[in-house]
Amino acid sequence: MRAYFLVVLLGLSGAGSIAAQSDGGSKEQQVQQHEQRAHELLSQKKPELAAKEFAAVLAVDPKNLDAQANLGVLLYFQKDYAGAEPHLRYAVDQQPDLTKIRTLLAMCERHLGKTDAARAEFETVVSQLKEPALQAEAGLQLIELYTATGDLAKAAGVVAILRESSPTDPRILYAAYRIYTDLAGEALLDMSVAAPNSGQMHQAMAHELGRIGDIPGAVADYRAALAADPQLPGIHFELAEALHSSPETKLKEEAEQEYRAAVADNALDEKALTRLGDIVAEKGNLDEAEKYYKQALAIVPGDADAKVGLAFVYDQRNNPAAALPLLEAAIAADPGNIMAHYRLSTVYRALHRPDDAKRELAEYKKYKDLKEKLRTVYKDMKIDNPPAGSDK
Repeated sequence: MRAYFLVVLLGLSGAGSIAAQSDGGSKEQQVQQHEQRAHELLSQKKPELAAKEFAAVLAVDPKNLDAQANLGVLLYFQKDYAGAEPHLRYAVDQQPDLTKIRTLLAMCERHLGKTDAARAEFETVVSQLKEPALQAEAGLQLIELYTATGDLAKAAGVVAILRESSPTDPRILYAAYRIYTDLAGEALLDMSVAAPNSGQMHQAMAHELGRIGDIPGAVADYRAALAADPQLPGIHFELAEALHSSPETKLKEEAEQEYRAAVADNALDEKALTRLGDIVAEKGNLDEAEKYYKQALAIVPGDADAKVGLAFVYDQRNNPAAALPLLEAAIAADPGNIMAHYRLSTVYRALHRPDDAKRELAEYKKYKDLKEKLRTVYKDMKIDNPPAGSDK
């Protein structure tokens, strides 16, 4: 972004000077002439000459807020950070709600090595900026300052803000990946020192082994975690997920028992209820499956997997009309739900809506291909299996 354009974007041009208008016609006339000339030069894309005109305004009227802010901006983009800083600081001191000017001040201070001051300014503006591009730039610089001092938790908070406004920006996604990975590694290291033989340590190791596709190793560590602490929250469900993702038939068959144990431990575990519904539905026990899916939806009405499962039950009973709203709601909540697209295509077919069925089948194939590409990426990274349950 060129300097002259940013000055216009800041919305400060023409702000005027109260002090100038009270000091007599001659002084006021000089200020107006220099301001007019400065804005003409900006429109002609001559920011260096415009800066001289704003400097001339300040020679006549040092308190002119418009000139102070615009001169600071222009000097910043000329990389004259030492020259820009006092002008930007003056503008911010006079009008603290100038978030864009405050952002440039923070960037200027960072260039000058004033990291504490820069961090304070970034912290003030990053959640207030409305333009995603400027917010991303400010947020990423603040993240760099936080990670340099090891403040990973604060960095993660900034990432959360940036992902709200720029969810597909690869710079932000990479920052999130790095920070969350570092936080996970830091927590794992701390746990290995504080409680190396705890159930939580085995649970964490099982999770890591599952990520790299070592299902037998993950199952073994989940069993060790369960042995170390039978009351470990969520352990039965996580063990069940590992067992269910195993290619070994014997291990897969053990998953149902662990899902049932998860529900026995926590009757509000809608994920375990949904998985139980999936398992019994595969065996043809539609009444039992319907019971589990409805229990899950009573706990979490928006659970997409439970809606897809219950829709399957209705479809198997030749009631596609009942299945339709469930599948449409599941896709609205999770557009990448592969199974929902596939089953919705069959429902549309049953309802004699061939165009809709064709569209949903195309969506199914699109997301299925994306999943296969993701598997290839994981394989190249020696992470053969995406997280359990990613088929849905």
